[in-house]
Amino acid sequence: MKKRQSVYEKALEINLDPSIYGVFAEIGAGQETANWFFRVSASAGTVAKTISAYDMIMSDALYGKTERYVSQDRLKSMLEYEYDLLVQRLAKSMGETTTFFAFCNTVRARGYNDDGECYGWLGIRYQLKLNDKPCEIRIHVRLLDKDNRDQMEALGIIGVNLIYAAFKYKDDLKLFVESLVDGLSSSRVEIDLLRFEEEGFKYVDNRLCALQLVQSGLTEATVFDTKGQVVQPMGILYKKPILLLRGSFNPILKLHLDMLAQSKRVFQTELSQELSKDLVAICEISTNNLLRDGSMDHGEFLDRADAIQALGKTVLISRSAEFYRLTTYLSHCTSQPIAIVLSIGLLNELFKEKWSQDLEGGMLESFGRLFKNKVNLYVYPWHNFKSGELVTADNFKAPESWELFYRHLKNNKRICPVGTGDPTLLAKTSRAVMKQIMNKDPDWKNWVPKEALKIIERQFSQTL
Repeated sequence: MKKRQSVYEKALEINLDPSIYGVFAEIGAGQETANWFFRVSASAGTVAKTISAYDMIMSDALYGKTERYVSQDRLKSMLEYEYDLLVQRLAKSMGETTTFFAFCNTVRARGYNDDGECYGWLGIRYQLKLNDKPCEIRIHVRLLDKDNRDQMEALGIIGVNLIYAAFKYKDDLKLFVESLVDGLSSSRVEIDLLRFEEEGFKYVDNRLCALQLVQSGLTEATVFDTKGQVVQPMGILYKKPILLLRGSFNPILKLHLDMLAQSKRVFQTELSQELSKDLVAICEISTNNLLRDGSMDHGEFLDRADAIQALGKTVLISRSAEFYRLTTYLSHCTSQPIAIVLSIGLLNELFKEKWSQDLEGGMLESFGRLFKNKVNLYVYPWHNFKSGELVTADNFKAPESWELFYRHLKNNKRICPVGTGDPTLLAKTSRAVMKQIMNKDPDWKNWVPKEALKIIERQFSQTL
């Protein structure tokens, strides 16, 4: 595989390409991206203008008023204004030989005596071909360096990487995503949203872009809202109580809906009326559950997401196989209570040492991290068909060495039993229904919600 260029080489290659010409508008962390194109020389071949409208009044005068200056809406208005002005001024003289672009960012970087969250929006509006209508690429980044100078450096590198990828890697999603952090370690930045828009990218499914961010390790998780739109996780989860059910959902069942409904009923008794209104119900799938023979079927992934969203549920895709990693991530997004819905099977998994092998404190540390914040587990019953027993959180038998610990968690309501709204739903798991589908047994249709039926039929059309 050909070695990818350094940020210096990328900026120089863009500068030496006579067909690429544009403007830079950067707010919040200097003009670090534009600075790269000046420092490598030959910048006259690329840079039409740079601007930093730091003053709010000046920013509003150029881009319109806004409630939040570091936001996707502000980025979009910056991109549109700067691109339209560039084309208006230069299209007549350069339009037949030049593809125009506008690169913009709006960022909250580390300030003096400041320890708050540092993040920003970056984007490019540009032509894929001569005289084309423009298309857009936007990303959201979290700056993890503690020092302002380091954050500014990281931001400049990401900016150059984004511009280069937009022109050179647009047809290779994996390469595009991974190249965004060329020259940076994962400890310095997180990219939790990537969006392709407008006519030139009308066939791009942004959910696959989001999935690639997770697969490539650029973010811990990504979120699709109930309409199937990729959203920045903090934007939808911030300061809201979370009810999360994790599973493979292959396929999603009426059972899953009952698990959510019954857990929500119990969870809401612990919340104020105001918080209850803000509750976000999520179906979470770890990337481990999307793998088949070590690879991922993107079509199958989209089908699963479509089926969940048809039921009006938010989807979260994470790379957190361990529960403590998942709850750590969620606790970063919200300060409100978090309810994790578990089957008896997953409750049993919590007591297996394989999930804490990388922790010095072993399983105790794992449980400590899991319950560190306002996290409780809501356990749904299971029908043991061999013994005929209905297993619940009340009669669940933890491993002998953990029995007293389990009892402690339950007595302190960190583990809460949940009833079932329809005991007949316990008769089938997703695995059992999948077996029916593979065997062309039409009974499978009785176990899935009607809203998702057509999508599941499409997913398994070759089998059925």
